[in-house]
Amino acid sequence: MKCQYCENPDTKVIDKRDIEEGAVIRRRRECLKCEKRFTTYERIETSNIVVIKKSGNRVAYGRDKLQRGIMRACEKRPISVEQIDKIIAEIECILRNQETTEVSSKFIGQQIMKKLKKLDKIAYIRFASVYREFEDISSFEKELEKLNGKKRG
Repeated sequence: MKCQYCENPDTKVIDKRDIEEGAVIRRRRECLKCEKRFTTYERIETSNIVVIKKSGNRVAYGRDKLQRGIMRACEKRPISVEQIDKIIAEIECILRNQETTEVSSKFIGQQIMKKLKKLDKIAYIRFASVYREFEDISSFEKELEKLNGKKRG
């Protein structure tokens, strides 16, 4: 593993841990040249998962796209990167355990919404507003009422 600071190819592992229920290995490394420390992660590859979009197009699953969507919903909220990584790992586990390697974007969106609803209501509503394509304030209000368990009067 190349050092991220000086690009020296010689590093040593000084600590190793399983995280995200064993799906990821976290390694603390030290550069043998500049002696700076950095962290690397090794995770199960999920590139064989195909996402079926609303349009019917099929695209390769991309962890980075999932992460960007969740990060945007969680912006300026008291949510750690570790919590977001945990959500992503849980969703990827759900995707790997499906009977097929093809999953709909709708299914993925529903899984994200379930996780965010438990974690942070504001992040949930932000994600829902984009995912469900709210077109007006009444759509937004209906979702808030569902979230609060109230019916419109």
